[in-house]
Order: sequence, then structure tokens, then C-alpha cells
Amino acid sequence: MSTAIANVSSKVHGIIHTASAGAAGVGAGFAQIPGSDMPVLCGIQAAMIIGIAKVHGHSITKQDAVPLIVTFATGKLGRLTSQILIGWVPGIGNAINAATAASLTEGIGWAAHKYYKA
Repeated sequence: MSTAIANVSSKVHGIIHTASAGAAGVGAGFAQIPGSDMPVLCGIQAAMIIGIAKVHGHSITKQDAVPLIVTFATGKLGRLTSQILIGWVPGIGNAINAATAASLTEGIGWAAHKYYKA
């Protein structure tokens, strides 16, 4: 693997994992109020997509990133469902919300990386 490719890969990993950790914190913190974390998570995910695009030499705005996030609406609906069913339970709900938010953010990040890499 060339140094340039390794550098891009390293930067993308950092962006995705940082965003996912932030999403986990938000998911855990807002667990007891279903849907309350969505605006914050969308902001984190939009910033992540913008960062990934920039690493790959693309320039997009937050408005351009939002449609990419909307593409993953099914996952967000699943997340909202889990939040309604179990997220309100203190402790376990916080852990499940954190894991779900982090997992979805990771998935969105790797999909964006694949999209901009191509």
C-alpha cells in the first residue's frame, strides 16, 4: 500500500471512530427521551461525511451531506424503534442507545468512505 493511500486510510479511520465515539456519548446521554438525540447525531454524521469527503479531495457542504444521511433513514427508524422499546430503561437503555448510535455512525462513515474513494 502506498504512503498516500495509507495516510488517507488513517485519516478516515480517525474521523469515523471519533464521530462514532461522539455518537455513542450522545446516544447514551439522550436515551430516556426517544428521538431527542436525532438532531445532534445528524450534525455529527454530517460533519463526519464532510471530513471524509475532504480527505478524498471532494468539497461538500452540510446541505450536500444531509441527503447522504437521509439515505440511511431505515437504520435511523430502527434506532428510533429500539429507543422507544428499550431506550427509556435506565442503564441498559443507555448502553443499547450508545451501541446503536455508534454502530450506525460507523456504517454511515464506511459507506461514505467507499463512495468518495470510488
